[in-house]
Amino acid sequence: MKAIVFDSGTIINFAMNGILDILKSLKSEFNGKFIITEAVKEEVIDKPLHIKKFELEALMIKKLFDDGVFELPYDIVVKKELIAKRDSLFNMLNHVFYARNEFVHIVDKGEVSSLAVSLLLKEKGIDNVLAVDERTARMLCERPENLTQLLRKKLQTSVDMKGDLSFLSKIKVIRSSELMYLAYKKGLVKLKSPKVLDALLYASKFKGCSISFDEIEQMKKLENV
Repeated sequence: MKAIVFDSGTIINFAMNGILDILKSLKSEFNGKFIITEAVKEEVIDKPLHIKKFELEALMIKKLFDDGVFELPYDIVVKKELIAKRDSLFNMLNHVFYARNEFVHIVDKGEVSSLAVSLLLKEKGIDNVLAVDERTARMLCERPENLTQLLRKKLQTSVDMKGDLSFLSKIKVIRSSELMYLAYKKGLVKLKSPKVLDALLYASKFKGCSISFDEIEQMKKLENV
């Protein structure tokens, strides 16, 4: 078994760009689970269904959930186990970076729930990656020391890191940009134009994916675009 655990930002990116259908096609190709937590479901479906500005996107995402493209993790992970892991991580991660005589709040429970599911799946021997566009969550998994430097610039003060986050390196992350690239490479994008890959990657960036212009150009070079 294998899985992709989706944070809300990645799903919202696809929704805002009007390409949710690509995720359904990717799920068929992937032959694994697309997992979301209850917190993510609340962020992308339950709450926006009651906000006129976001109602249409929420309905489209709900259709994917109802069709089984996205699913909750409870056929693999016990709910109490997930809640305990989430709460433990939430407390730990928000007590790592210290500035101005207090700890810096860096993650909310929605983000943490996705991290928790990914870790629990790893513990159960299930290969998975975390789809997350938000820079903080990605840096926690890949380069937490760089997050210290980022916080120093943002807060304009010294920031100390008081904890070992190396266990998060077990979590492999992917962004909406890589998912779009994969869909393009597999021929799942219905649009046919020499500009499609360029358009997809820049659309992901401008809708919230933390990807640099250099990274985009490097990905285009892989396809000689």
